[in-house]
Amino acid sequence: MNGPTLTAEEQRHTLAALHFLRTRLGNWKLLAKALGFEHCTLLGVKKRRKRASVNMAYAVAKLAGVTFDDVTAGRYPVPGMCPHCGGGP
Repeated sequence: MNGPTLTAEEQRHTLAALHFLRTRLGNWKLLAKALGFEHCTLLGVKKRRKRASVNMAYAVAKLAGVTFDDVTAGRYPVPGMCPHCGGGP
């Protein structure tokens, strides 16, 4: 039996958070290392050949210092937040 999966909407929100964090860290390899995932896994999610996992969403939340629900509900990143400095709108 498989574990819980993210809905299509949660997938979109997690991908948006991944893109934001990629900009913050500089590239996909550094983000993969920070999250504890293989670079090829993140690229698969980025290119939508793979689905982001619940574990990946938790890792994103931990790295960003927000809750899992913030990531999967689309509350992170905050609209207008600068991906370079983290400043608000």
